[in-house]
Amino acid sequence: MRRIAIVGAGQAGLQLALGLQDADYDVTLLSDRSARQIREGAVTSTQLMFGPALALERAAGLNLWDEQAPVMAGVEMNQWDPAAHTPRRARFTASYDDEVRSVDQRLKLSAWLELFEARGGRVQYGAVAPDEMPGIVARHDLTVVATGRGALSVLFGRDGTRSVYDGPQRAVAVFYATGVTGRGEDSDAYLRATGVPSVGDAIALQALTVGGPCDILLIEGRFGGPYDCWADRPSPHEGLRRAVELLRVYAPWEYERFTSAEPTDGQAALYGGVTPAVRHGVAALGEGQYVLGMADAVVVHDPLTGQGANNAARAAAGYLEAILKRGDLPYDEQWMRRTFEDYWQHARHVHAFTDLMLRQPQAEHVGRLLGATFEYPEVAHRFVNGYADPASYRDWLMDPERADAYLARLTGSR
Repeated sequence: MRRIAIVGAGQAGLQLALGLQDADYDVTLLSDRSARQIREGAVTSTQLMFGPALALERAAGLNLWDEQAPVMAGVEMNQWDPAAHTPRRARFTASYDDEVRSVDQRLKLSAWLELFEARGGRVQYGAVAPDEMPGIVARHDLTVVATGRGALSVLFGRDGTRSVYDGPQRAVAVFYATGVTGRGEDSDAYLRATGVPSVGDAIALQALTVGGPCDILLIEGRFGGPYDCWADRPSPHEGLRRAVELLRVYAPWEYERFTSAEPTDGQAALYGGVTPAVRHGVAALGEGQYVLGMADAVVVHDPLTGQGANNAARAAAGYLEAILKRGDLPYDEQWMRRTFEDYWQHARHVHAFTDLMLRQPQAEHVGRLLGATFEYPEVAHRFVNGYADPASYRDWLMDPERADAYLARLTGSR
């Protein structure tokens, strides 16, 4: 029986571990936290999951919350400048073609970890230091690092040819809340985004957390602006109160919904910034030892486009397929590099799309297309549903000439 070690018990690590366990591999999972610590810890993300990633979970039998997690039917997008002489709100709504859900990773990962152990899986608890990796590699046929947190990320050097940014591009704050009230509109059940170009974005979505259904508020602020106000790392109550006051000014239609909101629990806030980066997919430890990186250990996105958990699910599914196809052949350096490159063929589109949406000043053709979403329902629908598979953007959004040709066809047929 082939022995495989997976370092990291996040979306990718647990999904891969459970898949290999189901295929009768000898899997050791190394986690820095127990299921209880995960469940009772701080929130870690917004984990918006689109149809293709949810289908991967469903195919693996890991869709444990289908009867509980709310389904978002579409998107409401708003853009305006409250400082303008005559503020004008641009707005569109568009439906999703497939299901979109968010399940708090504290709930999901703790349940998956308990499931892995209940099925006889071996878990070693505690943080793993880089100097421990040679011993882990020596005891296993393959070692996969599936965590981008902590010191292990230094094993995989930054790929300067694929990385655009060398630091965070936004100040990020996340709050899980109850008591959010609807306005009696269809968009109450939508993902709702409000962008103020000079300030940043406020995004509200429905989710399932450890205590039941909730709403998540994600604030993506431009540095030095009003949304960049979290350096003191306030408590969830103070942070949410501060965020709601910001909504009063920059997203008043959301302020109406959040006036009575309260944090879901004492760990319902997250602050920080994410540096989008691509690292080399394979780490050489010396003396012929190699480690394969997966998901955010090697490809990291800003949460603005909601791709992190989706990318992790695709990575786990792709790596599982590659391992199963390998059979009894060695997991050598060449195979590891090919496995990562196969994954990168999709992840590159995700990364390019997220980088494009972060870019300031905004590319001219992107500005024209996003402007068209507020005028043409076809463009809005196409843009909103591209999030499920950002590779679909390459034929129109990512290329200036194709973008202009698409707009020309659209306006010519109006």
